[in-house]
Amino acid sequence: MGKDNLIEELKSILKENQLLIKDDVLTRFSHIWKTNEPLQAIAVTLPRTTKEVSEIVRLCSKYDQQIIIHGGLTNLVGGTETQKNQLVISLEKMNLIEEIDSQSKTITAQSGVIVENLINAAAEKELLLPLNFGAKGSAQIGGAVSANAGGLRVFRYGMTRQMVLGLEVVLPDGTIISSLKKIIKDNSGYDLKQLFIGSEGTLGIVTRVVLRLQEAPKSRSSAFVAVKSYEKVVKLLKYLESELSGNLSGFELIWKRTYKAMTESTELIKPLSDDYEYYVLIESLGSQPKEDYELLELHIEKSLEKEIIEDAVMAKTEKELHQIWQIREDVAILASKAKFDQHFDISIPISLIGKIINSIITELENIKEVKTIFPFGHVADGNIHFIIGRDIDNSEIIDIINSIVYSPLKKHKGSLSAEHGVGLHKKKYLQTSRSEEEIKLMEQIKIMFDPKNILNPGRIVF
Repeated sequence: MGKDNLIEELKSILKENQLLIKDDVLTRFSHIWKTNEPLQAIAVTLPRTTKEVSEIVRLCSKYDQQIIIHGGLTNLVGGTETQKNQLVISLEKMNLIEEIDSQSKTITAQSGVIVENLINAAAEKELLLPLNFGAKGSAQIGGAVSANAGGLRVFRYGMTRQMVLGLEVVLPDGTIISSLKKIIKDNSGYDLKQLFIGSEGTLGIVTRVVLRLQEAPKSRSSAFVAVKSYEKVVKLLKYLESELSGNLSGFELIWKRTYKAMTESTELIKPLSDDYEYYVLIESLGSQPKEDYELLELHIEKSLEKEIIEDAVMAKTEKELHQIWQIREDVAILASKAKFDQHFDISIPISLIGKIINSIITELENIKEVKTIFPFGHVADGNIHFIIGRDIDNSEIIDIINSIVYSPLKKHKGSLSAEHGVGLHKKKYLQTSRSEEEIKLMEQIKIMFDPKNILNPGRIVF
């Protein structure tokens, strides 16, 4: 009876196209890559304003109704999965870019705006939003903030956390906390917005955000290089950081097995042979196109002379630049190599990456159910991804694979989630990255904010 009353009260505050119930719910999905699984929920609400979000949440609090928040549905850790007794708040209709302030170098937007639309809007004002990750064409900025998204330029510009100046958030009781500041310096007490950035929607629903922008670079130069040992990968990173005058913005590592899989039987170009152990994608952003290209070219040549790298190719045109970056960005190719896939997103100290990843690969190769193993990642910030393929869907095998990948993290003070979050799928392994005291403190914070546990329940802690 309570659910029926909730639906009736929702009808009084939302228009007909803002509330989906019964069969209309089944036409939607909880994950952008699993569109064969209908959504399970008592209803889907589609608010257009923060006020409407607040009203929905107040009603849910009144009826002790669990809420799952939906953004762009690009989450990889089960954060948007639902059950039949839960209600969905989808932020897709909150998609307005409210302001671009060129002088303050900020952009203010509702949380449902697609990240790529923000990037393009900033570019039209000759400004740069440095967020750059594979799902930017589908991910929404509210989700990116809630997950503290990373990407390809983190080591130069930082995570999403470093770009957020102000937030508007709805708490689990419907209270609106609005602090849409454009200022960089603000030491007037606790930095409350940091509680919500990366908390995966468990403490509040991000509804509006102010992001810091950068002056747009006038040049983008890229090279694709082959390296024979991990030690020389690190040496190349150190060399380029010291010689490119602060312009190095991307340094993406691809293992041999991953490069072969990306370029065989696909439309992607193959700029270098697949005879080397490692491949690195290098990006330099600057202000002088000709000079910046020549500077990168010079130091790639010197890297060859110093025998740091084995072979290299420069992207001479925009088309070539796009083609070589596709080798890193089109990771759906890797997932398609097996019937079932597991995605990993770990952080480990840069100096240990080569040894630890090779050890993980060796262990995985001894599991007969494992068909494919594809490592790649943002080595300059210590973040390595795995896509591991299986031909059977077996929970015991999934746990074995998880244990192998996560087992080195505690000893080497790493993280099971560099940028994807914890969600439902990684919660079981949180102790590999957080102490008992840290987990207890997170639980206490969740209880303080959401004593009824109605907001994104089951994510991270409860």
